[in-house]
Parts: sequence; structure tokens; C-alpha cells
Amino acid sequence: MPYEFLVVETEGPVAVVALNRPEKRNALSIALRYEIDACLAELEQDDEISVVIITGKGPAFCAGFDLSEMRFDDPEHVKRFNESSTAYHMRLMNFKKPLIAAVNGPALAGGLDLAVLCDIRISSEGASFAHPEIRYGSPVLFTALRDIIGGGLARELCLTGRKVDAAEARRIGLVNQLVPRGRLLETAKEVARSMAEAPRSGLEATKALIVRSSETARTWQK
Repeated sequence: MPYEFLVVETEGPVAVVALNRPEKRNALSIALRYEIDACLAELEQDDEISVVIITGKGPAFCAGFDLSEMRFDDPEHVKRFNESSTAYHMRLMNFKKPLIAAVNGPALAGGLDLAVLCDIRISSEGASFAHPEIRYGSPVLFTALRDIIGGGLARELCLTGRKVDAAEARRIGLVNQLVPRGRLLETAKEVARSMAEAPRSGLEATKALIVRSSETARTWQK
């Protein structure tokens, strides 16, 4: 189906989903969250697709939730805000196929959450990572980050909002590979094609084990 804020391309068993709000640094508006949920649901049911790559158009990967929608004076808006957030997070947490984040620039707040909810992160040299929302009183998704980099460092980054550049992200294991920006998407596709050589049934069975072991998903459902 066509999307307003996503660009979706497929190459054999690999799908590339690009957030397409570059003028807003790919901020996750209510509409974009609903589109990501719908797009991943569609790709999950596509028997030709084994692996999905998520990236961003323009200089940013994702700046997090759209701050212009952070208003809570309209009950209908609040309902859509909360429903879209829950649907989006649950889709990412329970997606049954491997997800690769091709991080092309800053991944901040909910953008960092998007990256860590993927199974593999490949980063360009100009990327950065942070949870600045803690400084404005917004709670941070701790468990997913902890599963990747360990509890001590995850607590530091969640509670301070400190920015991590791409080199440090590689050193601490937040990203799996660090590549020049011009090589980012092709590297992600190479990894995806390598993964897709395995039977899709095996990939999905392994992903199911990963999902069942995730404390992040269990916490979100409570």
C-alpha cells in the first residue's frame, strides 16, 4: 500500500523502509507511527520478505517523537497519541522477522529506541545517539538498551541524556558495524542478504525466541 511518510523498496527477500519526514528530522508523528505499524504488519505477512531494514531519509535517522504533538488538552488527541504509541512499540517489539537499523544520522530519544528495538544496528560515521528527553521529564525505555550495552552503562545514558558519537557507540557495542555514510545502506543490504540465505522458517523461529526472552516487551504489556 502507498504511504505518505515512508518510502518502501524491496530487493528480493530484503525490504528497506525509510522514514520520510526529512524536514522534521524524521520525527515520529502520530501518522508516522501508524504508518510504521501498518507497513511492518504488511511486510510480516509477505512470504517473499525475510529481512527488513529501517533507515531515515535526509541527514537524521530519527529525532524521536514529534514535539509539536506533545499536547494533552484534547482527549481525542491524547487517545490517538497513546494508541499510536502502543501499536508502534508493540509492532517493533514483536515483529517476527529480523530488523536491521541502518542509522544514517542522529538517533535521539524515540529514535534511539527505534534503533535498539531492531535486532542489528549498522551506523554511519556521522551518527549519534542520546536520550535527551530525560532532561524534560519524559521517561526513557531502559530495558531494551540494557539488553544491548549492559545495565551500568544503560543507566548512565538513560539518566544523564549524554550523547554518544558513532565511534563510542561501536566501542560499547551499541552498534554492530560502523561504516562511511556512502556505504551504509549497501552494507546493511549485504548483512540482510546474508541473513536471508537462511530458511525464513529458521529466522522466524529464532526471532520468536528472541521476542519471548525480551523483558522490554513484557514490561510494555503490563
